[in-house]
Amino acid sequence: MDSHGTPLPPEAPFPTLAEALRTRVADSGERAFLRFEEKSWTFAETYREACRCANLFSRVRDIGRPFHVGLLMDNLPEFVFAEFGCALAGATLVGLNPTRTGAYLARDITYADCQIVVVERRYAEQLQTALQSDPTIQPKIFIDDDRAADAPAAYEWPSLQATLASVPADDPRLPVQPTDLLMIIFTSGTTKAPKGVLNSHGRLMFLGWAAAAHMCGFTAADTVYAAMPLFHANAQILALLPALAAGGCIALARRFSKTGFLADVRRYGATLFNYVGSPLAYIMDTPERPDDADNPLRLAYGNEAPRQYIDAFAKRFGCQVIDGYGASEVGVGFSRAADDPPRSLGRAAGVKIINERGEECPPARLDEAGRLLNPDEAVGEIVNTAGAFMFEGYYKDEESTRQRTRNGWFYTGDMGYQDSDGFIYFAGRDAEWLRVGGENFLAQPIEEILIRHPDVVLASVYGVPDPEAGDQVMAAITLRTDAAFDPQAFAAFLDGEPDLPPRWRPTFVRIATNLAATRTNKVLKRVLRREKFLIDRIADPVYWRPRGTRRFRRFTATDLEALRARFEHAGSLAQLDG
Repeated sequence: MDSHGTPLPPEAPFPTLAEALRTRVADSGERAFLRFEEKSWTFAETYREACRCANLFSRVRDIGRPFHVGLLMDNLPEFVFAEFGCALAGATLVGLNPTRTGAYLARDITYADCQIVVVERRYAEQLQTALQSDPTIQPKIFIDDDRAADAPAAYEWPSLQATLASVPADDPRLPVQPTDLLMIIFTSGTTKAPKGVLNSHGRLMFLGWAAAAHMCGFTAADTVYAAMPLFHANAQILALLPALAAGGCIALARRFSKTGFLADVRRYGATLFNYVGSPLAYIMDTPERPDDADNPLRLAYGNEAPRQYIDAFAKRFGCQVIDGYGASEVGVGFSRAADDPPRSLGRAAGVKIINERGEECPPARLDEAGRLLNPDEAVGEIVNTAGAFMFEGYYKDEESTRQRTRNGWFYTGDMGYQDSDGFIYFAGRDAEWLRVGGENFLAQPIEEILIRHPDVVLASVYGVPDPEAGDQVMAAITLRTDAAFDPQAFAAFLDGEPDLPPRWRPTFVRIATNLAATRTNKVLKRVLRREKFLIDRIADPVYWRPRGTRRFRRFTATDLEALRARFEHAGSLAQLDG
């Protein structure tokens, strides 16, 4: 039983990552495990690099502080070496999100108790700026610096590569238990700052093994193309750990690229591709070629893909697509069968849809096309009434953990509905969340930045639908009396804020005159989300900054018509007009 009284699932064959790595070296040491660009590493070579990291981290650690190592980098081999090194040393890995900047990044480092940080050279200035925002943060820093040996160093931090060269590559053989904390994975929640999901060795190895065995059928002959960020649960649970559990291979892409996808799949001989959110839509936006299906890919698997692209992707690239439900907390597990309704997540014992009054929602009524006919009564929160399943809690946040698991249930914070046959359907995230490019974040931090502008009195930020997948950021702002909106200056202001990552920057700005509000002067965002940028329904002027442009311009009826055509082409017109 876990701490919430929930029966634990059976153990994976490897209860710790350290044991899995040692076993793979023993039975498959000379087979390729990791590929990146033109380089590759066998299991044995990966193990040696991990041992060096383990010995380095153990050598420089402060024994009186949590043994937590932060990584601020893209998908590089060094991320894998450092993660496996943490596993061998009994340390905890903290994946730091490179889209977090300034005080927000500093907060993540402090909150997660990172006493060591390894930073990729391209994020060194970003890290330095974050640390300067809070002089009390003083981690030991190593820079992953691939500069030439005779090139001058831009920072005084020691080079990771140079330091590792002097560290022994023998296994420290430190005792590691399945219950030991392996990784803290940040996720957006219902509070201002992201929470850190606890991931023990046993939890992550079980989830990776289960994904390998039951979701994607990972074998030693498979190679997974991993373009999703390793600091997220998706890449850990659906790519890296299944590859290790199955004795297969993982091919890293530094970042996802829709234009580089097919060439990489062919170059690496990738048979599997894990995703979260919109990658399928972006890939489908590339020019179609007659030989697209001439590739080794057999399966794409993940969650939250735009439904209209699942079958189209499978047909175009000659593979199967399995789309399910994913959340960092993993407080509920769905089982799927081949003949399940195509848009459903499957069934799950004990899962109910609960409304704001704590009551179970009525079953959903669907039309012949699968469209929901009674959303007001059928949509509620997806709740696991059987317990917390694999959820181990949030780091240093007992209150949020209790909220998630109150009454002995697990509250996902995600919205859904259930049909009369018991199939569950995903309906979106909580109202205050936005999801852009597969990233979840909250509105409040953006609002706080927008009101720094000298002409902005009030800012309300919310998500409006993207034609392909997820959200676009929209802000309704109230200007000071007699102030005029300057599109060029406002864009320059947004671009100049160091703690406003690109994905947080509004695509649409509504210059509001009278925002709908409650009696306590809280803006009714549900009204704003319903009105969106539909200038044929609202009187306020709307400005937008299309992707790739540097300034805002007035959003016109012609623009709306063109955008409506994109929604129609993507099969998501109902999201725009709903």
